Formats: sequence, C-alpha cells, structure tokens
Amino acid sequence: MKPIDTPDDQGLDAPASARQPAIGGAQRGTLIGIGIGPGDPDLITLKALKVLNAAPVLAYPAPDTGASLARAIVAPHLDGHHTEICIRMPMVTARFPAQEVYDWAAEEIAVHLDAGRDVVCLCEGDPFVYGSFSFLFARLVDRYPVEVVPGVSSITACAAVLGAPLATRNDVFSIVPGTLDMAALEAQLERVDAAAIIKVGRHLAKIRAVLTKLELMTNARYIERATMPAQNSMPLAEFVAESAPYFSMILVHKRGLAWN
Repeated sequence: MKPIDTPDDQGLDAPASARQPAIGGAQRGTLIGIGIGPGDPDLITLKALKVLNAAPVLAYPAPDTGASLARAIVAPHLDGHHTEICIRMPMVTARFPAQEVYDWAAEEIAVHLDAGRDVVCLCEGDPFVYGSFSFLFARLVDRYPVEVVPGVSSITACAAVLGAPLATRNDVFSIVPGTLDMAALEAQLERVDAAAIIKVGRHLAKIRAVLTKLELMTNARYIERATMPAQNSMPLAEFVAESAPYFSMILVHKRGLAWN
C-alpha cells in the first residue's frame, strides 16, 4: 500500500512496513480509528479521508440487521478497493452479547494486522466520545500499533445546527446520559451551567420531568438526526412525542443563551 501523505500526522505518514514488526519477522499493520462526523459526508476531516483512502481494510459497526449508517456516511468517498469487515452489533443495553461481538471483531481485525495490512475502523462522531471504537482500542492497543483520528462530534454538530453555543466564559458544561436515574440526572444538571443530554430515547419522560422540576424546560432545545437529511429540531416544550429516536439530543443552558 502507499504511505499516507501526511507528514505532520505523528506516524500516520509511515507505511505499515516502517512500523512495528510482527511475530515471525513480518510487519504489523496499524489499526486506525477515524471519526467520520455526525452524518453529513462532508463533515469527515481531510486527515480521516486520507487515512480512509490509504488503508486496504475497512471495518465498521452495523445493526444486527440492515445497513450500516457509518458505512453509508463514507460511501461517497469509497472507491471499492477495501476488504470490508462488518461488525454487527445487537441493539441491547446488556454487556453481553455485545462484548462477545467486540471480541470477535478484534480477532478478525488482528488477522489483517498480523499480515501487515492497515485497518481503518469507522466511528460516527468522534472515536473517543462515547464511541464504539473505544472497545476495540482496549482489546488491541497492547498488541498492535493503534492511531486515532478525531472527528466532528454530534454534540458540537447539534450546537451548530441549533445556532446555540454550548458554553462561554467560565461556564461549566457537562455531557449527561439520559439513562441516569432521576436523582442522578437532577444532581448532574443542578451542578452545571449547561449540558448536552444524550441517549434520550425512551428516557424522554424522565428527562422532561427533571427539567421541569429545575425550571429549565424553556431553556431546553431538542434536535434529532443533526446534519442528516431527516434533521429536525424545536424547543423541547414543543416536542410532544413520548420517546425520541436513537440520534437525538437535548441542549440546555441555564441562562437560555450562552452569551447572556
């Protein structure tokens, strides 16, 4: 494969053959996790695109049935040269069987790394912000060279689409999972100036109740599928559904607008 022509990329410019030797004298490939942004194919970074084009093997998550959103995001940039590894993930909250899937995927990727082939792994948003790549990273970082290319997070993308700065000056900003119980959710929101509430889904009623108790409903903005064709947003008070889709988020600032 060709070396990646990015001289300032802290090692990503070197071909696999210049990196770490594998057992038996062969040269190990590098696992590269790339953030591909929140959904708009144009929000992939130049660095991630260079890595994607250079690597011979492409790994990506997908639901247990149906197409992969991660692959669909980068599809306009693919030229057909990749060997592909589709990592089908059960959409359940339990650690198993999800952990078994990561074990399987790590070993599938390791076969290519041992053969000297670089593997690029797609991650929606940023690989290290609630990203599934973290679990592959943990399984392989002690055995192989691993690089991470940051991406545009859905949190910053949502703020941009809503025209709502997340924080200014000395604001304390927090990312709060909606999966927390009501007491924990209330405690987290009480101690910060602004928050992005993620993992909304079936927890919407609980989130509404906490925001209402804290008198923050009028400051809360709802958005789903940010930067995608089906993007939709509104004040949370106007969103009447009982649950929210997977790609949804609530942004809230105690001053209403961060610049106030």
